[in-house]
Amino acid sequence: MPENRPSGYARRRLLRDTAVGAAAVTTAGLVAGTPAGAAGRGPVAAPSRAAGGTRRGGAVSFRWWGTSGWRIDIGDRTVLVDPYLSRYDTGLFRKAFNPGTRLTVAADVVDRLADRAENILVTHTHWDHFNDVPHIAARTGARVFGTLTAYHLGLAYELPAGQLAPVKGGEVLDFDGYTVEVVGSLHSRNPTWSMAFPGVRVSRPPRPETIADLPEGDTLAYQIRIDGGPSVFFMGASDFDERKLSGLAPDVAMVASAASTSTADYVPRLMAALGRPKVVVPVHWDNFETPLTNPPTVADSDRERLDALVAEVRRVSPRSRVLVPEYHTAYRF
Repeated sequence: MPENRPSGYARRRLLRDTAVGAAAVTTAGLVAGTPAGAAGRGPVAAPSRAAGGTRRGGAVSFRWWGTSGWRIDIGDRTVLVDPYLSRYDTGLFRKAFNPGTRLTVAADVVDRLADRAENILVTHTHWDHFNDVPHIAARTGARVFGTLTAYHLGLAYELPAGQLAPVKGGEVLDFDGYTVEVVGSLHSRNPTWSMAFPGVRVSRPPRPETIADLPEGDTLAYQIRIDGGPSVFFMGASDFDERKLSGLAPDVAMVASAASTSTADYVPRLMAALGRPKVVVPVHWDNFETPLTNPPTVADSDRERLDALVAEVRRVSPRSRVLVPEYHTAYRF
């Protein structure tokens, strides 16, 4: 841990006791609160530093891209989390799942939305998290953070080794204006206590061709702490190691909707481990094989899980505000 961690932790606790600008919503959409750029809300300054230490101002916004994908704009700098925008059909939501589905990139959509990035944070390497990452990194020059599996898959896509940053969890990375803390995590389990495409890549494989060529590859979470702004926690799957969450105390938590009931006391343990964040944002509940148009398409079973997550957060963490996001909306916390 860096020597200044205690003071940083105290600052996060102080932020936790202040309002962070989001309000409760229902699964039908926003019923209260104001997205970034709406009338009545001025820009929220998020200072960053230019070369030489000169402070420069800029608004900070968070846009949900479905699944666990996010675009975070910090002034003129952009960080992406699990950017999956191609959203093609694998049969998963039609009960006709095809593991041999060919990997493809909808370049017109991806290039328009992911027009820039300096860092890409990958929670794990299943196709609905990693599919578009090599294309975005090659086009923008963004640095890719992820597991050793993500590193080796990046090499398979012929990304330069210097553009790939393998991490394990425990790292606190300084980007001069914001930090990224890497958190060791776990992937969710299906009703049979298993998962799709387990496994890791310990060396460079052939270039992936199908979704089955992208294994889970271990799972991470991330916490971004913005100078003068909020600390925000990002999950990519609905399981966790609560001991590794101790002390994070985020202001905002992007929490994955439970894939099944195989993980015991998922929401109560998660809220307690995170210190009951001021704002909780459910993610990974939409049908990610449909276009990114509002309102998000939700399968009946996923809507039930989403409603259960919202209700459970409100029960065990009544002071937390629950924000169910819509696509592309720029939220400020």
